[in-house]
Amino acid sequence: MPAAVSNNRSAHEPDNKKRKVIIFSDFDGTIFMQDTGHVLFDSYGCGAEQRLLLDEQIKNGERSFREVSEEMWGSLHIPFDDGFKVMEKKLEIDRDFQSFHQYCITNKIPFNVISAGLKPVLRRVLDTFLGEEESARINIVANDAQIAEDGSEWKPIWRHDTELGHDKALSVQEARKQAALTCDNGTIPLIVFIGDGVSDLPAAREADVLFARRGLRLEEYCIENKIPYTPFDTFADIQVEIERIRLEDDEKTAGNGFPACFNPRANLWRRVSSKNTVPLYAANPSVARTPA
Repeated sequence: MPAAVSNNRSAHEPDNKKRKVIIFSDFDGTIFMQDTGHVLFDSYGCGAEQRLLLDEQIKNGERSFREVSEEMWGSLHIPFDDGFKVMEKKLEIDRDFQSFHQYCITNKIPFNVISAGLKPVLRRVLDTFLGEEESARINIVANDAQIAEDGSEWKPIWRHDTELGHDKALSVQEARKQAALTCDNGTIPLIVFIGDGVSDLPAAREADVLFARRGLRLEEYCIENKIPYTPFDTFADIQVEIERIRLEDDEKTAGNGFPACFNPRANLWRRVSSKNTVPLYAANPSVARTPA
């Protein structure tokens, strides 16, 4: 439900309502340089060679992502806590992620992880690298899991009954609807997505602003299909662009005859995006108007 407006505000007090910015980020290969599942499978499960063969079965359409993932997770037979000894040694977090997340906290920008992985694993990794207090500020949208205490069984509990197990596009759509309920009158949420691979495309298509890690498959796909995006090397690059977008938003919505809470450009994004199903606004001005 929309938040109630305080009756204590003066009738002459300027209304500085701003559009809600919501950030969704992939986890493996985006926040962390490595894939958490791959580290576990290669060290304690099916092994790197078998994992690569299973990955190829997904790529050639022989088996679904969900089916192969169940086999990979099922190959683990190690207690949950023990599995993190190798994770702490092999995982590398983006060097600017923590400062970027602090920027989000300071500016009240919701930051969400959206992943095809297992929520207990992702939460434990964030707790370990960020500390539990900061980790708790990050909402994780991922599959759940049943993990036996003795490690004899690792079983994904899928969010959706699909071949992917987690329909990232649906998760972003649901979040957009929920956010719209809390937005100020005349505004709609601005959805930002950050990713690295083609598996991120379903969620990326639901975004207004798309960031792709430089040199990886998501960027290649965007170039091949003329999808507007902004490349990034670290989360510091993203922070600069998010701040620029927020400042530009203030300038565009003030002094143009509309109240500050109204952004006609955002409404255009939604109308066009619903037709093209690709991100319509690139943070880089030089490509922001490239036709999809």
